[in-house]
Amino acid sequence: MNADHEHWMRRALALADRAAAEGEVPVGAVVVRAGELLGEGWNCVIGSHDPTAHAEIEALRDAARREGNYRLPGATLYVTLEPCSMCAGALVHARIELLVFAAREPRAGVVCSQCSLLDSPWYNHRVLWQAGVLAEESSARLQAFFRARRS
Repeated sequence: MNADHEHWMRRALALADRAAAEGEVPVGAVVVRAGELLGEGWNCVIGSHDPTAHAEIEALRDAARREGNYRLPGATLYVTLEPCSMCAGALVHARIELLVFAAREPRAGVVCSQCSLLDSPWYNHRVLWQAGVLAEESSARLQAFFRARRS
């Protein structure tokens, strides 16, 4: 496994823990370019009363503010769960170069689980992607969160 991918995914997992501590689904994300952290985020849809406040969107917003540009060419987004359609679209619009995610999302994941949205030929930008970095750790957090919620 790529050591940089593991390093940044561990940072995203720490942010997922923050989301869980706030009662949110434990998903965290970071945006990195050339070894530098540009932005970070975690799920906060419940606390912010914002249906778009997914970890990926929050990380992209943070990075774009810091960069002073909504385009983030050459950047990698690390996230602990396969993105949904909204987040996949945001990655394209932000011109993210590479998406690295941990666990697959069998119900709503659009990178490789339900469909291959990022591989669609009609987009004017191609986001490369890699799945499975620290997937077991991410899956364990999600399973524990939902198990606790059901009990």
